[in-house]
Amino acid sequence: MKIAIVREQADGERRVAATPETVKKFGALGADVAIEAGAGLHASIADADYAAAGATVADRAATVANADIILGVQGPAPDSLAGAKPGAWIVAGLNPFGAGDDGRARIDAYAAAGYEALAMEFMPRITRAQSMDILSSQSNLSGYKAVLDAAAEYGRAFPMMMTAAGTVSAAKLFVMGVGVAGLQAIATARRLGAQVSATDVRAATKEQIESLGAKAIFVEKVAGIEGEGAGGYATEMSDEYKAAQAELVSGHIARQDIVITTALIPGRPAPRLISDAQIATMKPGSVIVDLAVEQGGNVEGAVAGEIVERHGVKIVGHRNMPSRLAADTSALFARNLYNFLSAFWDKEKNAPVLDDEIGTAIRLTQGGKIVNERLLAS
Repeated sequence: MKIAIVREQADGERRVAATPETVKKFGALGADVAIEAGAGLHASIADADYAAAGATVADRAATVANADIILGVQGPAPDSLAGAKPGAWIVAGLNPFGAGDDGRARIDAYAAAGYEALAMEFMPRITRAQSMDILSSQSNLSGYKAVLDAAAEYGRAFPMMMTAAGTVSAAKLFVMGVGVAGLQAIATARRLGAQVSATDVRAATKEQIESLGAKAIFVEKVAGIEGEGAGGYATEMSDEYKAAQAELVSGHIARQDIVITTALIPGRPAPRLISDAQIATMKPGSVIVDLAVEQGGNVEGAVAGEIVERHGVKIVGHRNMPSRLAADTSALFARNLYNFLSAFWDKEKNAPVLDDEIGTAIRLTQGGKIVNERLLAS
């Protein structure tokens, strides 16, 4: 059983899908591990560290040659995998709903080449799969980094400071969308001393917000709306709820110094949470960080990969937020992949064997065709 780890090719991608720690663990399972030279350099991991852990370090062709499993952070280009075994597994974040060559077209190419593509972002949110969940591990650090980016752009202090020269007021920070990233953003902003509030369409998150010491801002008296879909993700809301939320949020945003938006709906464009008119009500020098900018953005006027200014408000739209903390996010991502493969490792076959529940959820291609119901229905 050969496991290959390839160097990421996407622009700005600094993460790597394995660390010396996970290389050593794969070796203990009985796998041979090959890694492309330079794969870990941007995550502060030298080739020599992989070699010391038992991996073979080689060029791309030698790395993927006769590979049974190919690990990546993002899906590798199909034409770069020549020499892998027929039916080889490609295990990565595959962005199957993305546009162009990096999305569905790439998945179709995997199917045509006979590879079995496993999308780690489709991992079901069940108890036994928590340690395999790349969305949670990467979102956690994204929420943390979003607050640091906001602090860098804000230009004022976060905590209240009482000095002989007078008092500096605490920054007011509002988090919209309280998933893993939002909760970490709340916790980080609180540690920095900000006055924090948060909102979400899922009623169940109110207790989580308050448990972190933040103020929950929720729509009241809109009956029968919980806002939670399958797997704990947010779902699309009714027009009645959207109108009530817009009214509530508009008044609140106008009093905030910093807003961080994190709302995503799987398989659909990010919901619009903040309009240009709402941005215009904020004080000059305020900051908005849009963590959903690559999926269309929660904020009107946000631009992926740029920091723009509208009405005196900075809108931060960094791409690939997890990659901005590559060493730590790589370590977590690599453990997610190891936890996944090791959980299904069959010692007699010296290979992983997926069960139906998780296999059906994450398998996109098999036997030369698309097999995932979510893709077939799209």
